[in-house]
Amino acid sequence: MNKIRTTVSMKDIDSPDFVIEAASENVEIKTKIFQELSKVVSPDCVLASNTSSISITKLASVVQVPSNVIGMHFMNPVPVMKLVEIIPGLQTSDGVLELTKAFATAMGKTVTVSLDSPGFIANRLLMPYINEAVIALQEGLATREDIDTTMKLGTNVPMGPLTLADFIGLDTCLAIMNVMHREFGDSKYRPAVLLQKYVDAGWLGKKSGRGFYTRLYTKYAWRYQDEIS
Repeated sequence: MNKIRTTVSMKDIDSPDFVIEAASENVEIKTKIFQELSKVVSPDCVLASNTSSISITKLASVVQVPSNVIGMHFMNPVPVMKLVEIIPGLQTSDGVLELTKAFATAMGKTVTVSLDSPGFIANRLLMPYINEAVIALQEGLATREDIDTTMKLGTNVPMGPLTLADFIGLDTCLAIMNVMHREFGDSKYRPAVLLQKYVDAGWLGKKSGRGFYTRLYTKYAWRYQDEIS
């Protein structure tokens, strides 16, 4: 911990070799960060984004050395999940890709590589599944508990889709679905109306204390208990 320091200004960044951006899943925010980073780091610095769905090629287009930009999508919670999804953009050099793979491996992570396509591998498959669970709840197909229990015990996943959405953050789920819907232009990626309503209400899941469930969460994402009223 004594090797870690914090700052609120990019001007304090001191000649890094590798930067990982992990801001909100918003292309305007990330683009601004990359533009500012590009002005303060050396031309050899690798700029990685922890984006869940946004185009790496688009982010690379606003920096001074596009070949040094890459996606490095960590799974949540990062200390527990073993996977890092790596996404080279059209401009990313082979050297930067190999360096990023080696860096993630040195962290003890397993690496997969995806094309720079909306949602990449994980969220291309995961988010429509979560979105369909929200639609099922919206249509009254079953209760939230029965939807989650059916998928948890019926398909042997560690948690149901609605519980998982609460942990991810409903605003993040919505943002990813919006990116895929916009970029693919396919109605199968249209976000559930109920998902949009929950985000509009500020019911974002774990981060706000209320989502599809109202929970008292502990510091560990996989342990929680029902609220007692």
